[in-house]
Amino acid sequence: MQAWLALPLLALLGGLLALSPLGSQVLRRGVVFIDLAVAQAAAAAVIGVHFVLDMESGVLDQLAASAGALMVSLAIAGITRRWPAQREALIGLLYVGGACLAMLGASVHPHGKEKLMQLLAADVLWVNSFSVLALLVCAALMTLMRQTRWLAKDTAFYGLFALVTRLAVPALGLFLVFSCLIAPALWVERGMRHGIAVLAAWAAAVAGLLVSWWLDTPSGPTIALCLTLWGTLSLWVNPQAPDSTQPPRP
Repeated sequence: MQAWLALPLLALLGGLLALSPLGSQVLRRGVVFIDLAVAQAAAAAVIGVHFVLDMESGVLDQLAASAGALMVSLAIAGITRRWPAQREALIGLLYVGGACLAMLGASVHPHGKEKLMQLLAADVLWVNSFSVLALLVCAALMTLMRQTRWLAKDTAFYGLFALVTRLAVPALGLFLVFSCLIAPALWVERGMRHGIAVLAAWAAAVAGLLVSWWLDTPSGPTIALCLTLWGTLSLWVNPQAPDSTQPPRP
């Protein structure tokens, strides 16, 4: 069983390392709903392509999802520049629009509901080696980027966000990706060092994985719930000086 759990454990660690630096930037920029909007756009694009072309293709899914994620990520970059005061409201509307399009497409596609559920709450216990490798590559890339000031630049941030989110959602699901993005970042905002925040988040995620194993519950929502509870605990911690290795606010 330990060998079988290796891939889920690596997927969770890779996801946290890849997403948490972006999460800190998300909180600094005030675009918390960006992950939901981008992921829903990717899901809507995949389901839409299946509905229009009526064919199954993994390559086509990847291209459609990447195009949808990149388009919405660039749209959000434009929104934050032109309408900064309304950015969260407009990003929320983008998320609702993407969710509605995905649901409408799923309602008429034979396997649309299953695809939509997989994108929302993937079962991490069955993650494949390719997805884990993609997450670990993203983790290595984000670890390098975090040591520079590139994430503070809009072009790098929004482009990397679309790329990492697109690769993370099929492996972890939308709910878990959002939890990995925000929960460690909340602790970093309270003064916890980034590395410690990631390790603590991984411990919370492993606890959720074990709970899902013992109780036979869906792994994605169970882990996301544990991370949500852990992230919420940061509200009861007095703020300290932020992690000095974080890039400055743009």
